[in-house]
Amino acid sequence: MSSHRILTGYRPTGKLHLGHWFGNLQNMLRLQHDYDAFYFVADWHALTSEWQDTSRVYDFGREMVADWLAAGLDPKLCTIYRQSDVPEVIELMTYMTMVLPMPWLERTPSYKEQQANITNKDLSNVGFFLYPALMAADIAIVRSDLVPVGEDQAPHLELTREIVRRFNTTYREGTLVEPQALIEKEGARVPGLDGRKMSKSYGNAILITDPPDEMRTKAMACMTDPARKRKDDPGDPAVCPLHQIHKLVGAPDDIAQWERCCAQASCGCVAHKQQFAEDLVRYFADFQARRAEIDEHPQRIDEVLEAGAARVAPVARRTIADCRDAIGLDGPAT
Repeated sequence: MSSHRILTGYRPTGKLHLGHWFGNLQNMLRLQHDYDAFYFVADWHALTSEWQDTSRVYDFGREMVADWLAAGLDPKLCTIYRQSDVPEVIELMTYMTMVLPMPWLERTPSYKEQQANITNKDLSNVGFFLYPALMAADIAIVRSDLVPVGEDQAPHLELTREIVRRFNTTYREGTLVEPQALIEKEGARVPGLDGRKMSKSYGNAILITDPPDEMRTKAMACMTDPARKRKDDPGDPAVCPLHQIHKLVGAPDDIAQWERCCAQASCGCVAHKQQFAEDLVRYFADFQARRAEIDEHPQRIDEVLEAGAARVAPVARRTIADCRDAIGLDGPAT
């Protein structure tokens, strides 16, 4: 195992779906074997957008951990913890905001993008504005030196690097670890049932915890090639949302056969949906069985989170002690 520490987390704002499973969780499963992996439930991050209704944040966080464990994350190999169990994160964020120019936050691409696209929530709060500072504190508090990102996400990490550099330059070089991007092969882009990106906010998601019959119902509602109006019209599997999702859960030989017969108009979309539905249920059967076992023993989630918080605590305390010393809060800086 590499001595490098990595960090990644999810906001507990809903149940996990196929986009999470194939987009990031598979990378997390692999990375726990190769690095000192820290995976956290970003519940404070969830509050930045869910501040008006916080009723499900706690439950979604626990369900997320249950999903992670059932998927194969191993607390013996990785550290799983809840962000709000590490109060030092907020203290570090406070120190960071002292050296963080407001224009750096105002130019953050994700801030402007979400302000424009999320119109059903009030995102005018300071907490949402400070989201990048909180992210920087998450990374720096555990001294993570690598952050797994796709190539298109690497610029988002650059702001964290700039904040760390400015802090170190202002107070003392080397106080905080400047993280590097661990460029990961981008996870599968999973289309939703309507062809748009799969998202719970669009109502087009297949949840990994959906009961089998609900999975089948959703599968039968999946959009196909919009240009294929009749069964004898040739289809284009490359633009068919059904085919793109089916590739993720079906046997390669079966997928190749569906691809050929679709292009030749020798099979129908209904039969394809029926096969997809059964493959989907079969693919997640073992996961759902493990998930049901965890639901019967909820204390396991408590044990994992408590152990994770205990592992993070001394690292976070050391980081804060170094910062206070560098700033001189407890006396002249040494």
